[in-house]
Amino acid sequence: MDRLTDRLEAIGERARFFFSAKDQARERALELCREATRLSTNAIRAVHRQEYTEAKDALSRARALLKELSQTLADHPDLFYSGYVHDATKEFVEGCVTLALVQGKELPSPEDLGVSHAAYLNGLGEAVGELRRYLLDTIRRGDLSRCEEVMATMDDVYGILVTMDFPEALTQGLRRTTDAVRGILEKTRGDLTVAFEQRSLQKQLEALEEKLRALPGTPRKKG
Repeated sequence: MDRLTDRLEAIGERARFFFSAKDQARERALELCREATRLSTNAIRAVHRQEYTEAKDALSRARALLKELSQTLADHPDLFYSGYVHDATKEFVEGCVTLALVQGKELPSPEDLGVSHAAYLNGLGEAVGELRRYLLDTIRRGDLSRCEEVMATMDDVYGILVTMDFPEALTQGLRRTTDAVRGILEKTRGDLTVAFEQRSLQKQLEALEEKLRALPGTPRKKG
């Protein structure tokens, strides 16, 4: 008489094979995510150093890794939609968006980058923080030529994010990202207002100095 558990060993063998394959895919996915994140982070740093060729190269390599990641997890959709994959993709989007906007180029779409809408919108929101850093750097250099344009872009990003009123399970943390963007906008707008006021005051002082130098009997500045 056959035992009721005669099939158990075969079932267990199939389960071991299944989990072994999934574990290997997971380990490879973690490696790819770590490297893609590192490259994307380096690209953002390169953008702030105005090393745009290096940034583009790093993002190209990150994109290749994310493509391999999709292939690695093709048979494991539960792993593909895990947090570490989302974070790596989000960092890649942040790098691509930051590079494009700092260079004044057209914003890449989710389809252009081959990413999900959730990862794209979260990366787009986090790029606002990098745009703030870019603005502060340009202000310190005394260059206000693009500040209003970049500030308007940051406002536009927030204007889109705030309309995404969907469950967090779908948007993967977008509400928190949107709240952070709002805070960044408020601080940046204040910094920009101060910078423009200082420039206006400086121009007024320079104009007054010119008028004073033009008065009869006023000593000329040597130099």
